[in-house]
Amino acid sequence: MPQPTTDSAAPTERAVLKDLEGSPHARVFEGEPQTIRLTLSAGDSIASHQHPDRQIVFYLLEGRLTVTLGEDDHDLEAGDIVRFDGDQYVSPAAIEDSVALLVLAPRAD
Repeated sequence: MPQPTTDSAAPTERAVLKDLEGSPHARVFEGEPQTIRLTLSAGDSIASHQHPDRQIVFYLLEGRLTVTLGEDDHDLEAGDIVRFDGDQYVSPAAIEDSVALLVLAPRAD
């Protein structure tokens, strides 16, 4: 069986989420897929918006928040993960101080 080569492989990247504190929307890595560390204080929210042509994975690391997707509210607690189509309108609102990791990947059609 042939062994994989590393000649054309992209380098492995590593990040520490705590190093990104201080920015509510910190980009973890450059390039695709977009990876964002989102921090919201209790009572903060982000206005309804879209991420066209993306599939989104939203992983709540800490806290509690409500993610509104279209007309539906999803109450999340630390450890919960949702995946949704970025063509939907999305609006997260923090019930408690919250930290989430979002991966926005180009949608494959």
